[in-house]
Order: sequence, then structure tokens, then C-alpha cells
Amino acid sequence: MTTFTYYLIVFFISMVPLIELRGAIPFAYGFKADDPSFSLLLGYILIAVGNMLPVPLIFFFARKVLEWGAEKPVIGKFFSFCLKKGHKGGEKLKSKAGRGLFVALMLFVGIPLPGTGAWTGTLAASILDMDFKESIVAVMCGVALAGIIVSIICALGFGAWFGIAA
Repeated sequence: MTTFTYYLIVFFISMVPLIELRGAIPFAYGFKADDPSFSLLLGYILIAVGNMLPVPLIFFFARKVLEWGAEKPVIGKFFSFCLKKGHKGGEKLKSKAGRGLFVALMLFVGIPLPGTGAWTGTLAASILDMDFKESIVAVMCGVALAGIIVSIICALGFGAWFGIAA
């Protein structure tokens, strides 16, 4: 494969829900081992951009899709469950975090565990009716934090295990 293909692969992997950046970075380290011309810095930039690309769409449309689907016969129960769970969790987070909701969202996205990340964090921000700009900045900071954590883990040689576990 060419170096360009490797860049495309990590870019698209970073856009996949649940895998996102924490799965793409171990691939980038693997590609660097396979192809010395692969730049980890450029790879990281493409991964971060790919991870953030769906965020505005999620913020503006995911909640609307859930509300729309809640009224449908086949999918309604699941969509209603997601909305109720999101509202309940969001209110709980709001009451605990108070004015620190920005930091709470950033840390939620920034700690690279399964079920956290830009997709889930943005959906939570949308359900919480957070300000769009504040949400985007919190998610971007969280993505940067997750990138640093995953990069350190990969640099220490735990990349393959981390990519499989996430």
C-alpha cells in the first residue's frame, strides 16, 4: 500500500463511531512501522480532523432523528429509551457538574474508554441543550486529550492491545 492509502485509512477509521481516534492512532503507529515515510504528526492531524468532522452533524441532527424515531412503530421504543436515558443522564450530569459542564464534557470525551468519545459526547451536549460553540470547543479539547493519552500508550508499546481493547 502507498503512504497516501495509509493516511486515508486512519482518516476514515477515526470517523467510525465507538472506534474513533482511540482506534485510529494504533493503526497509525502500525503504519509507521510498516512505512517509515508515514508521518505520525500528519497522521495525527488527519485523525483529529476525521474524528471532529461528524461532530456538527451529530450536534444538530442526532437529537432530531431520535425525536422523530420515537414516534415510529418499530423503532419508537428504542429511540424513546435513548432520549429518556440521555435526558436523565444529562440532568444528573448538569446537577453534579454545575458550571463545570464544559470541563465534564471535555473529560468525558478525553478519557479514551469504550462508549466515550466525540460522537457520544456531542450527542450528550445536544441532549443537554449546551451551546454549540462551547460544545465544539469542549469536544475538540477532549479529542486532543484522548489523542495525547492514546499516543503515549502507543509510544510505550501498548498500542496493539489498546486498539483491540477499545
